[in-house]
Amino acid sequence: MKISELSDRSGLPVQTIKYYIREGLLPKGAATAATRAEYADEHLERLRLIRALREVGDLSVAAVKRIIGAVDDEAVGLHELLGTAAYTLSPAAEARPDEPDWRSAREDVDAIVAELGWQVSPDAPTRDLLAQAFLALRRLGRPIVWTDLRPYIEAATIIAEHEIGGIPVEGERGRAVQTAVATNVLYEKVLLALRRMAQEDASARRFGADAESR
Repeated sequence: MKISELSDRSGLPVQTIKYYIREGLLPKGAATAATRAEYADEHLERLRLIRALREVGDLSVAAVKRIIGAVDDEAVGLHELLGTAAYTLSPAAEARPDEPDWRSAREDVDAIVAELGWQVSPDAPTRDLLAQAFLALRRLGRPIVWTDLRPYIEAATIIAEHEIGGIPVEGERGRAVQTAVATNVLYEKVLLALRRMAQEDASARRFGADAESR
């Protein structure tokens, strides 16, 4: 297909496609003349991945390059590839190892991960993210206790097993990353919305007018 058709099918302007080629995110097409090239379905798939990372993941070009590099490196296993995408997509949390309260919260996180037997990298950004939440809860007078945490752990485990089970293991490696982006970003919003609606329902049944009249 010509670049104009690639633009139509991908929904991206020609100039944007050319920019991605210059930045090394998209391979050049097969030259058919001095100023013309042909593009294949592989280019369309790559553009869909780039678009998901840029628009859904809200990632910079530099961050997309890191993920694209892992996709193209066949020596990078699928677990490492998905980890690269997940770590890049993960919200940043400022580690403060010089603060005793922060160190205590991070030690609690590490102890919970060890207790659960989860295979989570020691430098996973999510460890600091959870420690940040633990620290904020403590400062609000709501220290973390196992009975409060367990429902969240159980829910997270069920969701993670479902999401990872849906990752395609055959075909284009970029599709695995696309799936990870959708579950990490879009379904995270679905989960948040459902949780808030479930809370409203639970509140209505416990504290609403019908409940008070019983």
